[in-house]
Amino acid sequence: MRFAIMGSGGVGGYFGARLAEAGHEVTFIARGEHLAAMRRDGLKVSSIEGDLHLGAVEASDDPRQVGEVDAVIVAVKAWQVMDAAEAIRPLVGPETLVVPLENGVEAADTLAEALGEEHVLEGLCGILAWKAAPGHIKHAGVSPFVRFGERDNRKSQRTERLKAAFDAAHGVTAEIPDDIRVAVWSKFLFICAMSGIGALTRAPIGVTRRLPETRELIEAILAEIAAVARARGIALPADAATRAMGFIDALPEASTASMQRDIMAGHPSELESQNGAVVRLGREAGVATPVNAMIHAALLPQERKARGET
Repeated sequence: MRFAIMGSGGVGGYFGARLAEAGHEVTFIARGEHLAAMRRDGLKVSSIEGDLHLGAVEASDDPRQVGEVDAVIVAVKAWQVMDAAEAIRPLVGPETLVVPLENGVEAADTLAEALGEEHVLEGLCGILAWKAAPGHIKHAGVSPFVRFGERDNRKSQRTERLKAAFDAAHGVTAEIPDDIRVAVWSKFLFICAMSGIGALTRAPIGVTRRLPETRELIEAILAEIAAVARARGIALPADAATRAMGFIDALPEASTASMQRDIMAGHPSELESQNGAVVRLGREAGVATPVNAMIHAALLPQERKARGET
């Protein structure tokens, strides 16, 4: 298959590299020093699943030069999805699939509105990875997985073809869940809780899950998200919050979320797409979310400063 990776950081860089290693035609959409390094030296992946160095890669900062592809993997930050949707229009032909791998629960809606419902799948991924340096991706935790499916949960040949492409890649597990929206919200449960508590405390997950006071906050975040999901018609299992806490407990002690790292670095973050989204979607559904509202309010001044709004 012919892939374009929109957003070639930790997530896009890792999965794109594994697809390229498996023999697929992959073009990385990147910019700046990261793009220059890939064009000059290729792409290096340091991974607990095995290191990889692609000596030569296709990389561009202009989707118009790439042309139509079979699938676009959208791996930008959640707050960049709208701009990404406009940028990738030249990549989207009549049969192109667009697969969001963002944190959050609204990326597919945004992409479908911009590009057409017929092109967009629901999707998510699990991986602890980041851009360690230009042209270098570091994968340090979580056995990488992707999950995707038609937005109405119907079975389709195109999702099976996409799964087969990922199945051929080393260091990736691919799955088409029975209910992709449940899968997306289940991932959102733990990543939003981990992001919120980490950004608020500036501590790694090993600390916040161990201290009784912060563990109680994590559990409260999870309970609020689950309540919002169910109020919006998502058929989460009764033990969804418990499962999410179990995933959090299994992470390496030094783990931090990308939103936390961005906030600690003074960069724009996914605050509005994570804890902010819980508050907003909860308000629409008539569900109170006081803990997420507190986290959102506490982090909002720094977020606005990072965006040059104050």
